[in-house]
Amino acid sequence: MRKRATAAAVVAVALALLVGGITLLVLLQTSLIASTEAASRSTAADLTARIRDNGLRDAVQSLPELAHSGEYVQIIGPSDTVVGSSETASNTIPLTSLRPAAGQTLTQDVSSLQSLGDPDDFLLVATGVRLSGGVYTIVVAATVQVQVDTVTTVGWFMLGATPLLLIIVGVSVWVLVGRSLRQVERIRGQVALIDGRRLDERLDVPPTNDEIQALATTMNTMLDRLQTSDRKQRRFVSDASHELRSPLATLSASVEIASADPSGSAWLQMQDVLSGETARMRYLVDDLLTLAKADDGGLRTAAEDVDLDDILDTEVRRLRSTSGHRIVVDAVPARITGDAQRLGQVLRNVLDNADRHARAGISIKLITTPDATVVQIDNDGDPVPAADRLRIFERFVRLDESRSRESGGSGLGLAIAAGIMAAHHGTITAKETNTGHCRFELVLPPPAPP
Repeated sequence: MRKRATAAAVVAVALALLVGGITLLVLLQTSLIASTEAASRSTAADLTARIRDNGLRDAVQSLPELAHSGEYVQIIGPSDTVVGSSETASNTIPLTSLRPAAGQTLTQDVSSLQSLGDPDDFLLVATGVRLSGGVYTIVVAATVQVQVDTVTTVGWFMLGATPLLLIIVGVSVWVLVGRSLRQVERIRGQVALIDGRRLDERLDVPPTNDEIQALATTMNTMLDRLQTSDRKQRRFVSDASHELRSPLATLSASVEIASADPSGSAWLQMQDVLSGETARMRYLVDDLLTLAKADDGGLRTAAEDVDLDDILDTEVRRLRSTSGHRIVVDAVPARITGDAQRLGQVLRNVLDNADRHARAGISIKLITTPDATVVQIDNDGDPVPAADRLRIFERFVRLDESRSRESGGSGLGLAIAAGIMAAHHGTITAKETNTGHCRFELVLPPPAPP
């Protein structure tokens, strides 16, 4: 990777230098030639103005003064004879065959002036002037050899400096990429040593304030999430094993006792115990599967229009048939979009929890607002402590550790309720009523408009 990056950088810089160099040389040559042409046109314009103001003879006498350094100036008459010249060597032979009309200006590039024996490159500017004797031609020949030499010198300098610059770029990229890759290699080596037993280790974050630092920080954040997930999974497996151990031990002991009874009457006596423990294991396994689906995002819920007040009425009637507490319901018709079976499971879990904690009564209220449908389930027991109002929805959490599992449940009911509410884009929270009693509040979004 280091070699490829260096080669790519050198090639990119070489192409950039090539394109930039050619563009620079073309612009430089164009600019220099344009400057020379502008100066020659200015000389021709000055001479034209002098001819018109002072006459041809005065203009011929002033030719040596008007010609700038590196310029030859001629005045050619209508019969192609040289009327005047800034140099005595060009008094006989015209410098060009250009014969523009009056007021017209023509240009010509020549590689040398043979009549003067000058081998330099020249730019010729010819302007026509009408006088009484006909159309005269003013010729200004300006050397452009200096400009050509300048462009050539710059070109050779760029050509000679390019290899040195490419070497500097290659070495710089090799060093910088190598330094960056050393950081990446160190991170890779540290990550390679981290496994399931070493999730508490973290990467060294270099103080470079660049992408390498961002990569190390992101990797550490990912390791934090992995460690948190691993801890939750291990605790979940441990708690599930602990919960299953009790009914399995009861079933094992019951089977051993019944098998040791040759009369067979023990099987009949153990029937209720075996059925109860089997049912308890079945419910526990179902709850575990529900939570596993919620973790994997596979908790499927139907999206149907349902009457939440009817679902609540069904669960309240079920609770009244088994509870000895006073139950008061204040509900209004509420239609929402959701899964009736899953919502009934949420209400059942929360109502069973309220029944376990209530002293004498349970109060249920169903209200609707333009933004939400709210179910408040209160019981006259102690409220959930503020420090535990989030933890109570975790798995296998029992705030009263002195209660038996038979009376306190498995600790999964509220966790399942929270998972189902999240699947319905709703929330469930533990609160305290104005009278200091316990409240669980379920908030569901309103039904989607047709």
